[in-house]
Amino acid sequence: MKKFFFVLVLPFLLNAQYRDIPEVVTKVATAAGGFLKLETSARAIGMGGSFVASGRGVSGIPYNPSSIGYIEKSEAYFSQVDYLAGITHGVLTYGTRIGPSNFIGLHLFYLDSGPMAVTTEEFPDGTGEDFNVMSLAARGTFARNLTDRLKVGGTINYIRDKIAETQMQTISYDIGSNFQTGIYGTVLGMSITNFGPEVQYSGEDLTVQVPDTTDVDGSLQRITDKFPLPLTFRLGIMNRLMGADSPFLKSDMHTLIVSIDGIKPSDYTVYSCLGLEYGWQDLAFVRVGTHLNHDTAGLSLGAGANIRLGRMIMTVDYAFVDYDILNHTNQIAIGLKF
Repeated sequence: MKKFFFVLVLPFLLNAQYRDIPEVVTKVATAAGGFLKLETSARAIGMGGSFVASGRGVSGIPYNPSSIGYIEKSEAYFSQVDYLAGITHGVLTYGTRIGPSNFIGLHLFYLDSGPMAVTTEEFPDGTGEDFNVMSLAARGTFARNLTDRLKVGGTINYIRDKIAETQMQTISYDIGSNFQTGIYGTVLGMSITNFGPEVQYSGEDLTVQVPDTTDVDGSLQRITDKFPLPLTFRLGIMNRLMGADSPFLKSDMHTLIVSIDGIKPSDYTVYSCLGLEYGWQDLAFVRVGTHLNHDTAGLSLGAGANIRLGRMIMTVDYAFVDYDILNHTNQIAIGLKF
């Protein structure tokens, strides 16, 4: 019982550890590729982002690569979000079992800022031209069930971020595990994401026109600083409080899952996520969650349904998140299991 209590409160201990540290040491806005921290799964968003232990299938790849170890045969998943300030982002992903214990997955995430006005010192209200920010993360994932209780996985990421005519591209790596502890049905999940080299932006927009001299041929190229990627460590637990295999409340009709994550990005303070999911006959689901010690994200709500289409099952998920002064977002995702 003491072990179970320790696992239950560990994410909150991680959250409290840094709560009183001054903001000057949080390293906020010191990493490149901030889009890599965006929530991408409608089910995860509905549960407050707590998905490192509760993630199942291809939608969990960015949270924990080992989540594809739960695929039965094959899965596909698609979502698109009208995010904040006219930004849109979406996901297209596929995963399949390639043996009794081996799994592979492909995950594509993109972000489009939409057109933004070009401004200068001479034209602070705009020059009449527009520019876009386009970001991309393409992930290839492999996972293996080492035992009936332990799953491990790894991901290779190709990352590209383009701001007008200035861009960066790099390769990074994720690793993760999912372990059924055997302690009152508790599942422990861990992952480290966005591990890679520092990145540097370059491109035509960094070119400065100067007078011709014997040493300079009409232009100079600005050199930007190098920045790290947002390395992120996640530790979380999941428990089935109600269900056919629950150690607490047995039920063949109802399920209730609780999920708690502690998250430490390299460019932000530790924060926590808490989520609940109620299911009825594995057909309909209601979700609620929240972010603790986060600067903007607060309450989240979600719903989902499993619809049988012959031999396939279509999943439909919806999520709502309140971002306080930044307004709120809605996300709809569709998945197929076949």
